[in-house]
Amino acid sequence: MKARWLYLLISGTIVIAGVLSMIKWGLPLGIDFTGGVIAEYKLTSGEQKVFRYRPAEQTEAERVRADFKNQGATEIRFESVGPTIGPELVKKTVYALLVSAGAILLWIAYRFKSFKFGVSATLATLHDSLVLLGTYSILGHFLGAEVDFLFVTAMLTVLSFSVHDTIVVYDRIRESKKKFSGTTHELANKAVSETMVRSLNNSFTIIFMLIALILMGGETTKWFSVALLIGTISGTYSSPFVAVPILVTWDELANRLKSRKK
Repeated sequence: MKARWLYLLISGTIVIAGVLSMIKWGLPLGIDFTGGVIAEYKLTSGEQKVFRYRPAEQTEAERVRADFKNQGATEIRFESVGPTIGPELVKKTVYALLVSAGAILLWIAYRFKSFKFGVSATLATLHDSLVLLGTYSILGHFLGAEVDFLFVTAMLTVLSFSVHDTIVVYDRIRESKKKFSGTTHELANKAVSETMVRSLNNSFTIIFMLIALILMGGETTKWFSVALLIGTISGTYSSPFVAVPILVTWDELANRLKSRKK
């Protein structure tokens, strides 16, 4: 934990870059939020192409449709759809996330007998959410990624993964406190060292699978897989290098305040 300020600086830089991107460019909402046209074509080579157009891009959709027909492509579908995720559903989703985050905070605080554990884990989860949202804002601006229903699914999956990994490290810290004497700093180093290999092995199996999906899974699942990949990498990083440093820093500051009062 000697380099914890470096870890937090890296995380802070990524989060700030993402937040600035969202302020400047916003989130690239897909047709699940805005409505529009979905067009799918099968080329003469057998390859399938899927396009999504917002309502304002209707003319572009018709132009591309004519081009593909002239090239002999088979039109599988060309349909106008309304927004499947309305403002009310978004609002309810945000409320559900806030309630679940609060429940997780209280549960972890109760199980580990310390409010510090609960808040630190929740902040690490917030970190992963901001990393994923910010990265997607950048990818949307430069590479055309879109926030759709699958992205929402990916985010919820990532958050559960992140919390699970953090609890594993925290549990090792708690067990070490029962068996060994030492500061939270020393016990945290021990816990991270003991769980690092297990965490990396677990994450790499997921990462390899997601890379394969990105490269060979096709357009339909490409950005869903990208979102999961970003979240998996962020969650793997945040458990030992965000959640634990926050806990250690908080504990050290609390001890300093206690010593000053004495």
